[in-house]
Amino acid sequence: MARKPLYFLAFDSDTVEHLRVIDTKYHSLIRKTIRDQLQFEPETETRNRKPLKRPTKLGATWELRFGPNNRFRVLYAVDRENRKVQILAIGTKENNQLLFGGKEIEL
Repeated sequence: MARKPLYFLAFDSDTVEHLRVIDTKYHSLIRKTIRDQLQFEPETETRNRKPLKRPTKLGATWELRFGPNNRFRVLYAVDRENRKVQILAIGTKENNQLLFGGKEIEL
């Protein structure tokens, strides 16, 4: 069976700030989930990986949900030609708010 080609995972500089406000005990879960879910088939829709109805102001076209109670959100865009996934935001869903870096960002 042929191995699926890898996508390069590139993190936007803002994602470092986004991670700083998330409890460090979740950082390994976040890194592992991003790697496992987005490295091979980032554009395959699943129960917790969906295309956004319209691109965000950040340029994200996809959303990945995971973690306890689907608390974490990763917004990303895919460049098929260069086999690259650009991670644009990492945040949390708290009640009805999406928080990135501790701040609500209008999508």
